[in-house]
Amino acid sequence: MTNVFVATCDLAAQTRGRAVPASREGAVLRGGTGWVPADLGLTGFGTIAGNPFGSTGDLKLMPDPVTRVDVPADGGMPGTRIYLADQTLPDGSPWECCPRAFLAGAVEELRALGVTPVATFEHEFTLAGLPATGPFSFDRYRSAEPFGSDLVDLLESNGFEPETWLPEYGADQHEITLAPSGAMTAADRAVLLRELVRDLARRRGLKASFAPLPHPDGSGNGVHIHLSFEGGALYDPARPGGLSELGAAFSAGILHHAAALTAVTAASPVSFLRLTPHRWSAGGVFLAERNREAMLRICPGGPATHNLEYRAADATANPWLALGVLLRAGLEGVRRGYPAPRVWPETVTDDELAGVPPLPKSQAEALDALAADDVVRGMFAPDLLTTYLSVKRAELAALDGLDDVQSCRRIADVH
Repeated sequence: MTNVFVATCDLAAQTRGRAVPASREGAVLRGGTGWVPADLGLTGFGTIAGNPFGSTGDLKLMPDPVTRVDVPADGGMPGTRIYLADQTLPDGSPWECCPRAFLAGAVEELRALGVTPVATFEHEFTLAGLPATGPFSFDRYRSAEPFGSDLVDLLESNGFEPETWLPEYGADQHEITLAPSGAMTAADRAVLLRELVRDLARRRGLKASFAPLPHPDGSGNGVHIHLSFEGGALYDPARPGGLSELGAAFSAGILHHAAALTAVTAASPVSFLRLTPHRWSAGGVFLAERNREAMLRICPGGPATHNLEYRAADATANPWLALGVLLRAGLEGVRRGYPAPRVWPETVTDDELAGVPPLPKSQAEALDALAADDVVRGMFAPDLLTTYLSVKRAELAALDGLDDVQSCRRIADVH
């Protein structure tokens, strides 16, 4: 190992940071390394969107030791160590615009109610450079070797607890799933997993992309966010869908604020091309049992495994913000006493669902919904919200004049 990379994930879902010599690892763990507030305004295309910070101010990236990941040396590529960091003020005190701190605050708010959230992120991605193979096939599984086995080994060696590695439906598509964990651990793993996949793919002569839609006519790559609570607090077999009273209220909060939430969880101009009916993504704002068209799906099980699957997310979203807004929206459902939502059975027909609210049709519509939703807007520090909207609108403007095929390609180049 020659260097240590201290990283954050920004509003464009890009992992950025600074490398220091391995000899300085201890000093950096104690005192952090420098960072700049305006870095929060970086878009996925490398430009800086308008932001409240300008050229002034200083921050620190303070690494969290529990996030350490070791990437071993591989051929001519040296090994490296990665830490995820909180963005703090120079004296080490919290910075209100830090995305990781945003999630930490949401977790603490839930704990104050006596519940501890559990989560995991399922990632789909495409691997370019492999022969054409069939969906879900053993042929596709084997064609990805040794990448697949190397990925599982790398994740296991770093404590990520991979559960499944599988060939998926779309062209060149694969999926990796991890065991549920505490909310912060789950989001940290989501940030790091994307980089580990891309890095390993490059070293194996492949290219991995988490873009939500590689081509407008193809299958998309989603990120399914699974949510539950420690101690089985989400589960009550006597209630609709097996959701406890707490679980129903939590679900109501997510559904009530769905339009605004998608501006954070489906965070690119092409994300909403995927979120349409009959793509097995999210065909409408409703709660259902075992229905993959539902924005919020109930995954059945006993007290330890019953969970909610939020399906309107992809890897253009910052995992800390995406999970943070879902937890906070669910918390609002509990606090405000939103009516328990209807639980649609898996036998529901398209005609029966004709009246459920649709998701936003575009990123612009979702961003407007975020700006108009007082509750979701109030979850963010003002400067964080201002910068987020600015970054996303700048990314949208960067694709102005491109058709859907060109837009998908541009986003795929970034993610």
